Amino acid sequence: MTGRGVTWRSLLFVPGDRPERMAKARASEADALILDLEDSVVPAAKPAARQAVAAFLGQPRPIPVLVRINPLGTDAAEADLAAIARAGPDGIVLPKCEGGADVARLAGRLDRDFPDHTCILPIATETPAAMFQLGSYAGASPRLAGLTWGAEDLPAAIGAAASREADGRFTPPYELARSLTLFGAHAACVAAIETVYPDFRDAEGLARYAARGARDGFSGMLAIHPSQAGPINAAFAPSEAALDRARRVVAAFEAEPGAGALSLDGRMVDAPHLKQARALLDRGRQ
Repeated sequence: MTGRGVTWRSLLFVPGDRPERMAKARASEADALILDLEDSVVPAAKPAARQAVAAFLGQPRPIPVLVRINPLGTDAAEADLAAIARAGPDGIVLPKCEGGADVARLAGRLDRDFPDHTCILPIATETPAAMFQLGSYAGASPRLAGLTWGAEDLPAAIGAAASREADGRFTPPYELARSLTLFGAHAACVAAIETVYPDFRDAEGLARYAARGARDGFSGMLAIHPSQAGPINAAFAPSEAALDRARRVVAAFEAEPGAGALSLDGRMVDAPHLKQARALLDRGRQ
């Protein structure tokens, strides 16, 4: 991934008011943690949750730790930022984000009190207005590290009955949200992070869902349970067979530097295949 895009495959949510779960999550296979101060914490519990999150951030971090704050512009968000600034989290997950302007606004706030390494990961599809801003993230801030999306708040905001069919597939409006997030992230040269798979007991369904995300161009995925981290990591790690083919594509073009297209294993490969192969090898090294 070019730009400041992160290379985390699995990002595990942990409620901010459950410090006993934070230590367990840190020992999981997740590439990064997201300590949540928003939806999973009721208003009365938020002050204690901020203290617990700040205390956890003050401990050694074997993996990156991000914090999901409350929506920008609320008193709760300012209280969140004030509580964790000194601890310097690795990132801020911004809910209800409505475009690059919100990222720039948050970045300005972080520039005053947070270290340079604190990145921003917006949840970019949670309001109707956000849907029309998914092409606005390029150049918003050097702190922008990726885009992710969600399929829960948006249907609630528009009065939809559900975001999924009975068989678990997203309905067309939410497939659109997913697709625009994917392309918006790549247009901004940052990581595209797939949303959660809610049934953490369904290992086979998770594996299929994560594989679909990796196939479509997402580089990682959100998780809600430690057991999901391993399968997600496996889905988003290039297979040895894929890496081997990518090496052979690159080698074929290096052997014929003047060729615009050539044959490999009985199939034509050209410049897009070479670009894809190099990107896959970069992911493998990361």
